Amino acid sequence: MPRSVNHVASRAKRKRILKLTRGYYGARKNVWTVAKNTWEKGLTYAFRDRRNKKRTFRGLWIQRINAAARLEGLSYSRLMGALREAGVEINRKVLADLAMNHPDAFKAVVSKVNKAN
Repeated sequence: MPRSVNHVASRAKRKRILKLTRGYYGARKNVWTVAKNTWEKGLTYAFRDRRNKKRTFRGLWIQRINAAARLEGLSYSRLMGALREAGVEINRKVLADLAMNHPDAFKAVVSKVNKAN
């Protein structure tokens, strides 16, 4: 009995992955083994960087808050400590947005903290 290999399914799988690697450089886009390895490695990077993105954004928010706090005569750490003591529960994402887009609101938050201390 002849061997059955289901060429339709294997060809479809290769076509699907080669379609996903369009735009890659050199053999990474059209040589099956190279393209498959590149695509799999890309999935690994995507998984890793979805987590690193959170880390990167937190760092950005801290830099923005620090810059705005320095304009008000405070350091980042003193501002965050004063916010905690005053019982102001506002996260870094919102605080950074206030610092960038609504400086008057950020000043109001800082003045509220200064009054509490």
